[in-house]
Amino acid sequence: MAKCVKTPRPFLLESAGLAICLAAITPRRSGTDIEIYDWCCSRPLLSPIRCWTEKVCDMMNLLAVYARLTSHAYRSWYAIPLRLIVGYGFMEHGYAKIARGPEKYVSILHALGMPAPDLLAWATILIELFGGLAVFLGAFIPLASIPMAIVLLVAIFTVHVPNGFSSIKLLSVDAAGAHFGQPGYETALLYLAALVALILGGSGPLALDRFLLHPLASPRNALPDPT
Repeated sequence: MAKCVKTPRPFLLESAGLAICLAAITPRRSGTDIEIYDWCCSRPLLSPIRCWTEKVCDMMNLLAVYARLTSHAYRSWYAIPLRLIVGYGFMEHGYAKIARGPEKYVSILHALGMPAPDLLAWATILIELFGGLAVFLGAFIPLASIPMAIVLLVAIFTVHVPNGFSSIKLLSVDAAGAHFGQPGYETALLYLAALVALILGGSGPLALDRFLLHPLASPRNALPDPT
């Protein structure tokens, strides 16, 4: 897309503006098209043409910026913020369970009626720590996403569904601070959506997969043509 650059006179839609101007003045002025157009835009009745074309120019510049940001060169960079927030979020939850004591998380799973709470507690902690690290680094995300999605789905249906959709429920604010209700399944769904986006769109640039899998994808390692 050609860049729209402002000049002392608007150059966008000159032909259309000139036609309007020439149709509105009688008799016609002598001079070049540019001189006539500039004279027209200085007239009180026709000066809105200048303002309108400048607004169009501004819009074209915004569209050009948008086109560059959504071009193929930048399209894969969406994965980086998703990897950072999902990876760090999972690792933080796993670390918090260890910091508070794994036995407390075991008791929570036991209260929820989960089978083998000790095994599931440690399995969840390891999935959150190492699965989050894999997503953070961009390594084997399609594989790591499977147990991570299972953890999210279990949390949604055993804990969050009875609390509704919203994860932020402001109940009141007093001198002690803000008070919130029980969180719903909104945040867990956002994590799931981010994992699906990373699986479908790839891990993006600066991902460990690019260094681990790039040699396997080189032409030297391609399978021979059976024909």
